[in-house]
Amino acid sequence: MSQYVSRLGRRSVTAPPRLRLHRRPRRVAMLSVHTSPLHQPGTGDAGGMNVYIVELAQRLAAINIEVEIFTRATAAALPPTVELSPGVLVRHVDAGPYEGLAKEELPAQLCAFTHGVMQAWAGHRPGYYDLVHSHYWLSGHVGWLAAQRWGVPLVHAMHTMAKVKNANLADGDTPEPAARVIGETQIVAAADRLIANTAEEREELVRHYAAEPGKVAVVHPGVNLDRFRPADGRAAARARLGLPQDALVPLFAGRIQPLKAPDVLLRAIAVLLDERPDLRSRIVVPVVGGLSGSGLTKPEGLQKLASRLGIADVVRFHPPVGQDQLADWFRAASVLVMPSYSESFGLVAIEAQAAGTPVLAAAVGGLPVAVRDGRTGVLVRGHNPADYARVLRDFADEPAIPARMGEAAARHAQSFGWDTAAAATADVYTAATQSYRRRVLSHHG
Repeated sequence: MSQYVSRLGRRSVTAPPRLRLHRRPRRVAMLSVHTSPLHQPGTGDAGGMNVYIVELAQRLAAINIEVEIFTRATAAALPPTVELSPGVLVRHVDAGPYEGLAKEELPAQLCAFTHGVMQAWAGHRPGYYDLVHSHYWLSGHVGWLAAQRWGVPLVHAMHTMAKVKNANLADGDTPEPAARVIGETQIVAAADRLIANTAEEREELVRHYAAEPGKVAVVHPGVNLDRFRPADGRAAARARLGLPQDALVPLFAGRIQPLKAPDVLLRAIAVLLDERPDLRSRIVVPVVGGLSGSGLTKPEGLQKLASRLGIADVVRFHPPVGQDQLADWFRAASVLVMPSYSESFGLVAIEAQAAGTPVLAAAVGGLPVAVRDGRTGVLVRGHNPADYARVLRDFADEPAIPARMGEAAARHAQSFGWDTAAAATADVYTAATQSYRRRVLSHHG
């Protein structure tokens, strides 16, 4: 049996960990080092992963799997714990300065973060957590150590991968460091199960990181279908947001960073207006989101680009908004534009479609799964602004296209509910627990 041998709860090295006999975990320690589930998506380093963690945790709690989310404290005034909803607790861990710490500086704080996680665990009885689920490679390193110390299985979700990002860099974007590649390789080897968003991501894990195919499970992220739905339609949403009823409204929503390629949309608009100056009076291009990183700067680079391209009069910059208002922006848009260089899934693509809006996206990563080309949106190969301009011209000339594709998009999104994703994740937890049990039993043979 496991036992405490010190105040920090180090396990006896001679005895095998206590093995749970029930079918699936009752309490999961979820790790999200670099971005808090309480932060608003579209700010700093908060994005789709934040939404993913919040929604997944809440749906797991609804099927009787308690979740405690460990994240880095980013303000001194934060309470140590916050109940996000029944069965979901957020634990703030002190690790490094509260504000202004870039994601690139976080590896140096992993030791402090791990210490905070271990301190929380030491206050509980042995066997308190049944499984560790880490998100992104920084959390994976903490999860690797915690799972080993606690004698429980490790499930890891990459969300993005250094090797994939480096193979699809935008011009002038900074490559991911070698330390991340090494870290990801170690986590892949250590995890009992890996969760991939799509079959393509599963293949990338096997191809780039030598993951065992049997350890990788594909679970599509979900969408909150109660929040993201057509509701009272495009006209009402435009009235609320002060947008003209008859305009073409190509929307960009997300963090402003080279990877997401908002500049491709602006260049496409410049090409379109050069070819069709008559459209200038009936086009509005909202850019809803903030700069990636510490959030201490404004999207001035993109504003300057709009001025240089001569389209500042049609582009409107808006700070990140909460999920309910984001749903209104999706409803109001003619089309969501996602010219990303890399997307593990592209959660906003499903959210927009659920709200009844088609998507114009780059055919990269998980976007071909999220968007049905020609039916719920249009996929473009590459990042040539002229290719995006051509599609936008069709949308401008044939108003029936956004309406027709939008209806198909809303139907398509119905199959991506979070309840489905949570049930599939619970199955992965069960498989991880069983394979971990077999491994421990064979080791103690």
